[in-house]
Amino acid sequence: MKNLYIITGAHGHLGNTLIRLLEKENVEIKGLILPGEPEQNHDNVTYIKGDVRSADSLRPLFENTQDRKVYVIHTAGIISIAASASPLLYDVNVKGTQNIISLCQEYSVERLIYVSSVHAIPEKDKYAVLKEIDSFSPETVEGGYAKTKALASQLVMDAAARGLDAVILHPSGIIGPYDRSGNHLVQMITDYISGSLPACVKGGYDFVDVRDVAEGCLLAAQKGKAGECYILSNRHYEIKEVLAMVRKHWRSARRLPVLPVWFARIAVPFIQVYAKRKKSRPLYTAYSLHTLESNDKFSHDKATKELGYSPRDLEQTIIDTIRWYRQTAILLPGRA
Repeated sequence: MKNLYIITGAHGHLGNTLIRLLEKENVEIKGLILPGEPEQNHDNVTYIKGDVRSADSLRPLFENTQDRKVYVIHTAGIISIAASASPLLYDVNVKGTQNIISLCQEYSVERLIYVSSVHAIPEKDKYAVLKEIDSFSPETVEGGYAKTKALASQLVMDAAARGLDAVILHPSGIIGPYDRSGNHLVQMITDYISGSLPACVKGGYDFVDVRDVAEGCLLAAQKGKAGECYILSNRHYEIKEVLAMVRKHWRSARRLPVLPVWFARIAVPFIQVYAKRKKSRPLYTAYSLHTLESNDKFSHDKATKELGYSPRDLEQTIIDTIRWYRQTAILLPGRA
């Protein structure tokens, strides 16, 4: 019996990286893309156009799969660094996840892998090591994105308690090659190289390679325990460390001033006005600055022990990200 992987958000950073990994395996793949998105050239991928907000549009993903072991990896979602949840953010991240759960139950899939976020886990105090939890509440986390991920994670936990074979994954800040979807962290690198990042802000976060998260998804599909959560993190890196790695491998990048967070907060309204005028997306918002000071002591010990998860050093991620953007001519020409 051949395995079938259903990947929602197939053109997203993680979704398309998953497809790259699965292409090397003897499996079938169905990828969900939005109606306006073009299909990509992958031999063993069937693309289905639909929207997670519409259950009927998702049915072709699940139909005619009775003779397959079906693994659903639900990566589709909206990532936001805004302080509150818009109706669209809620509909995609929460209602969309409920639609996926319902169809997984209806079609008796082998396993659902839900890609949540470390933001769904309460921070506790700044010195606590953050580990997996078994219940989620939007009241315990800050920011619209975190609240929607907490709500959706609890929906999956509730479905698991009713008998659905489901596993929840919590990646930290995803970064790396193959992104065409507008990842905020990858944007930081490309803005820096192109000279449009005005300053570095003091602080940092736990950054993890998208390929390690994709590998973690496949490990969870085969080795994860039903009803369990796994953190897919790496370790804390200061923003100035990340930019120093970029500068090491793209020597024309200039050093930036490092601003204290309190100063950056004052500048946020001006940054937003400037970005609007330039028709670009601001990287520094009140919520993103809060994140740079938040507790990011995430432990991936459980994923390492039970799944065999092992994240790579971030400098290799930076090297491969720069190489990818050079090859795809997305970046401005530069001197290595």
